[in-house]
Amino acid sequence: VQLQASGGGLVQAGTSLRLSCAVSGRIYNNYKIGWFRQAPGKEREFVAAVTWSGGRTSYAGSAGGRFAISKDNAKNTVSLQMDSLEPEDTAVYYCAATQSGVFTMQGYYREWGQGTLVTVSS
Repeated sequence: VQLQASGGGLVQAGTSLRLSCAVSGRIYNNYKIGWFRQAPGKEREFVAAVTWSGGRTSYAGSAGGRFAISKDNAKNTVSLQMDSLEPEDTAVYYCAATQSGVFTMQGYYREWGQGTLVTVSS
């Protein structure tokens, strides 16, 4: 599986941004696609994930009801809608894939996209 993240940019606090992850290759039904982010000087952290089959979602507490992950199986894309953005959301956002049942921890993800930078100005 190959992944390519896009949609990052520079936005003002309080606005929205939608990231997209294009997924290609052989995608099995047990795949989960996750979004992670890494802020400057910090560890990479889990943001959200969705199961490829069934669309079950999981969110980190930091998503705080402001982020929504969704998938489009027909287009092989997973999106992350981010609303009410805050300067603390500034980070490089990565999408990744796992077949593990544990999909909130980056160590269980084997395939990663290249990341897209989101910068939120105050």
